[in-house]
Amino acid sequence: MKSKIVTREEAVAGIHDGQVIMFGDWHGEFSAEELITEMLKKGVKDIDAIAVSGGMPDQGLGRLIHEHRVRSLITTHIGLNPEARDQMFAGELDIEFVPQGTFAERIRCGGAGLGGCLTPTGLGTDVEKGKQKLTINGKEYLLELPLHADVALIKATKADRAGNLNFRLISRATNSYMALAADLVIAEVEELVEVGELGPDDIDVPAPIVDMVYVRTGEKKPFCPMWQRAKAKAEAKAREAAEGGSK
Repeated sequence: MKSKIVTREEAVAGIHDGQVIMFGDWHGEFSAEELITEMLKKGVKDIDAIAVSGGMPDQGLGRLIHEHRVRSLITTHIGLNPEARDQMFAGELDIEFVPQGTFAERIRCGGAGLGGCLTPTGLGTDVEKGKQKLTINGKEYLLELPLHADVALIKATKADRAGNLNFRLISRATNSYMALAADLVIAEVEELVEVGELGPDDIDVPAPIVDMVYVRTGEKKPFCPMWQRAKAKAEAKAREAAEGGSK
């Protein structure tokens, strides 16, 4: 059995300028941070990104947007990243907004080899612009085309040497179905286990789908910057209340 474990440099060797890349991070909380750091170091640019959001300037995909490495983004929202908003209004970042359920279905269609999906979501809004409409049994639908990528950059909790992946709780998020919809699937993982340690019920993405596994060397299960800020704010508020009560 060939091991799929690679170094950070090997993991991003197949990532180049101008590629369509899916990012499995959920606003940056479940992002392949060390591989994104390596992409920044390598100077990868002109990325056509697909992600559930524009992230935040200091985490996940948002770091690449901050450095102006992303030229287009298909996403559900950018409300947490003011830099993505500013770049969009300045004409520096082309953004296509997609309702979140439709976003997921389009990626699933890309992974399953389907021609698209039909949905009433978005009718009568800006979402329908330029899209084909079909009437079935008297009801109107939008035809939403599949999404496929050159690369899927995902984050998993565990992997074995064969490439089977396991996600903890909600970290599965968009990672699992993005892995099915890309030509090259690269996973950054928290923990490496031996083949056989993950049981059938533990495997969320099977090994044949995964091309490379990188085991992060930094903090395990990192506390994302957004949560760090929220924690610091709560602790400061608690101290203030305690000091006020002791007077």
